[in-house]
Amino acid sequence: MSKRLVPSMTALQCFEAAARHLSFTRAAEELHLTQSAVSKQVAQLEDMLRHHLFLRIRRRLQLTPAGSLYLAEVNKILTQVDMSSRYVLTYGEQTEILKVATQPSFGVRWLIPHLKGFGKRHTNIHLDIRNEMEPFALLQGSADVVFFYGQGTWPGATCLELFREEVVPVCAPELLAGRELKDAGELAELVLLQSTSRPEAWHEWFLELDLHSVSAYHGPRFDTFYMALSAAQAGCGVALVPRYLVAKELNEGSLVIPWNHAMNSAGAHYLAYAEHAAEVPKVRALVGWIREQLEG
Repeated sequence: MSKRLVPSMTALQCFEAAARHLSFTRAAEELHLTQSAVSKQVAQLEDMLRHHLFLRIRRRLQLTPAGSLYLAEVNKILTQVDMSSRYVLTYGEQTEILKVATQPSFGVRWLIPHLKGFGKRHTNIHLDIRNEMEPFALLQGSADVVFFYGQGTWPGATCLELFREEVVPVCAPELLAGRELKDAGELAELVLLQSTSRPEAWHEWFLELDLHSVSAYHGPRFDTFYMALSAAQAGCGVALVPRYLVAKELNEGSLVIPWNHAMNSAGAHYLAYAEHAAEVPKVRALVGWIREQLEG
């Protein structure tokens, strides 16, 4: 294996400070080093990279094209190191990190509200929640628990069904302009907001009503239901979304159902964890908590 080009953190800090101030002297003052020490660190870095990072013009510094390119990368590295260090500072010796992956809309509308109180009961568990469109995080080992929508079969994983869902069309009240639809087919005259994850949804919804619409696949397409809902609330069109996602808006009246036909989705929402993690305390704690929420 070839030797890695891994400059010291001191060298990167010296370069970044010098590039920011365009001065070795000011960089040295900031880092509490001598001017010669900063200059030497940058020179060693240039030797390693085989590129000049600065032009020295009349005792003034100017970044070379290579220096500008490298500065952008170094800023990323230093920012990540800073974030990681601050991240560790938030934990005590007894704290465990539970990495949770969830699809965006489900996480915002269902998971987060149902996690209220978890931290108070399990003070030693710190939740690290991230968005994932697909449950691959579990298989890649980057998450301990995954929430996903689908058929509930993943090799090497235990999948617990949480609930099934039904989808309904929703739109802003003003989109209907006070009129009442005479039949579901009139929805096709409006803009149909599409979901990237369920491209067949509108087509299947119309088919259940024995209707065929050439507009079923037409309309703006959104990566998440949350974005489609925002578009519907803004009056951009009609979204076909799971009812549980819009319960709040329907109760408030900011969204309405233009045609009352609910279609049962083919899949369900699941919680999954690796089979070998079944007895891991932090995983058991979250699984138990979610079960309580569903039973309550």
